[in-house]
Amino acid sequence: MEAKTKRILGIVNDYIIITLGLLSYTAGWVIFVLPNELVGGGVSGIGAIIQYATGIPVAYSFFVINLVLLLIALKVLGKGFGVKTVYAIVVASLFFRVLPLVIPESFIREIAIPNGKLLCALIGGCLSGLGIGMTFSKGGSTGGTDIIALMVTKYRNVPPGRIILLMDIFIVGSSIFLPSEDGFGVRIANIMYGYILVAACGFTVDLSVSGTKQSVQVFIFSKKYSEIADMITSTMHRGVTVLNGYGWFTKNDEKVLMVIIRKVESNQLLSMIKQIDRDAFLSVGSVMGVYGNGFDAIKTKNKKLKI
Repeated sequence: MEAKTKRILGIVNDYIIITLGLLSYTAGWVIFVLPNELVGGGVSGIGAIIQYATGIPVAYSFFVINLVLLLIALKVLGKGFGVKTVYAIVVASLFFRVLPLVIPESFIREIAIPNGKLLCALIGGCLSGLGIGMTFSKGGSTGGTDIIALMVTKYRNVPPGRIILLMDIFIVGSSIFLPSEDGFGVRIANIMYGYILVAACGFTVDLSVSGTKQSVQVFIFSKKYSEIADMITSTMHRGVTVLNGYGWFTKNDEKVLMVIIRKVESNQLLSMIKQIDRDAFLSVGSVMGVYGNGFDAIKTKNKKLKI
């Protein structure tokens, strides 16, 4: 019964975080991007182009295009992903429709328009990127190019923000063909603002998604190495490697513990070590990537051998 309750609470927590991420994502667009007639990336960018050209609200095109992409992704990413993404697409579409009605136009004009397109592109990109990252972290997606990015990252160790950025270059650049009374120079400027927007979004996605996955390698020098090793394996459930060392200054044999943990776990580890041995000597360094049990999986494309 307790396990079932934890599972239900975990699911509820996932959907709460996804909802907050979608709110951040759509708020970035509704408050900072669309009022300045900027074009960002993804399906939202396509929806913005459609809205500027025809007057059809982003909410409708966002929903229809994402629905088509979702059907393609169901087989690749599984039904669990599909459920959360269907939820995300529906909720994001509702937010795109409701937020412009709820947020006073005077507020948008006060906070966004006077600050200029450059600042709005940066703030809007960061808000939307944060929302995408929050949604990614719980196995969902805001749809569009995010779905494509997740399909690629399932098989390749490529940051999702980089994939999104490359695909969005074309979407933003295509806005130059929008009918407009502005001169050619203004169109080029808007495209550059759009590129700044998607760059800020992609950077924030990588930061929010990869931030919790960053790992550190810790070397621990202590006479109470056995107690510390037992504590790490029993409490933190992390593997420990005991290395033989020789202290050149003390001319004594030493035991050195090596452990790799997530960066977010480092404070917990240091606190526990301090409780066992206040005189322990530690070396902590960041690592580029950790693959294997308890960390990231090695993603390779299966290739058939030709004989």
